[in-house]
Amino acid sequence: MMRVGWFAAWMMAVMVIAVVPSQAQELNLRGAIDFHVHQGPDSVKRAIDADDLARLSKSMGMRGMVMKNHWQPTASLAYLMRKQVPDFEIFGGVTQNIALGGINLEAVKRMVATQGGYGRVIWLPTFDNDTPVKRAKNQASVPISKDGKLLPSVLELIAWIGTQPGLVLETGHATPQEGLAIIREAKARGIKHIVVTHAPDLGWTVEQMREAGAQGAYLEFVYHSTLGSGQAEKLKSYASMIRAVGPRHCIMATDLGDVPPGTNYPLEPQGFLEFMQAMHKEGIPVADINLMSKTNPALALGLNPAP
Repeated sequence: MMRVGWFAAWMMAVMVIAVVPSQAQELNLRGAIDFHVHQGPDSVKRAIDADDLARLSKSMGMRGMVMKNHWQPTASLAYLMRKQVPDFEIFGGVTQNIALGGINLEAVKRMVATQGGYGRVIWLPTFDNDTPVKRAKNQASVPISKDGKLLPSVLELIAWIGTQPGLVLETGHATPQEGLAIIREAKARGIKHIVVTHAPDLGWTVEQMREAGAQGAYLEFVYHSTLGSGQAEKLKSYASMIRAVGPRHCIMATDLGDVPPGTNYPLEPQGFLEFMQAMHKEGIPVADINLMSKTNPALALGLNPAP
């Protein structure tokens, strides 16, 4: 009986190894860079403070992250957090929202000049993006185009970013049509690092994503947008779009850090790992997941992809 039990257990182990890809065991956060995190302190409630988030993420093997705030520059925060958590690559940036003066080149210049040089990312309007709904309600917003053409202030901003090697231009919450115009102008001005902020959640089609990717932009996919009702369908849709666009043009990130009432969202590093596991479950190979979570984010920041 003991021999039969041992043989049965051995056969079960063989069957498990046969049906579970060995690559699944290689999924980890070692070397990952989260391009989109929200942290405290902030003017709204966040799940975790910046220092605790950096320590947690480093302890789980991550290489670094980009700390984002809709209302304040984060270059100074990145500088201080690097002192608190050495050997962890933290970057900051600035959004072009109302609190920062809208499209504000001077604010961008000051952010970039902040001590340490860790202010790398410029997001076009996010929280305060201009929409027909906001206009109908007379809500304040930050327009970036008129009659299908980018505004002069946006063109001036893009032109200046093009003179500063290493900066990253993100499309923010621009429409796909605006986003493609931004990318075309950015490429014409010599900007090498362009990211389309959580593209599928802003209505980008696969064809539009392919056009952006062909011009050298990265398409960002964030875990946050899959959480809640319909998660399985959203994850499946993400995987389908990633395959259609090509992983070499995509970045995986979390966009986590908020605390919606009645939810229990994971903290950023745990959410990042869950996202990687979910994409693998949808058939995305580990090599492609590593490309989108480790290599591409590093390249988008102008870093060596293999530190």
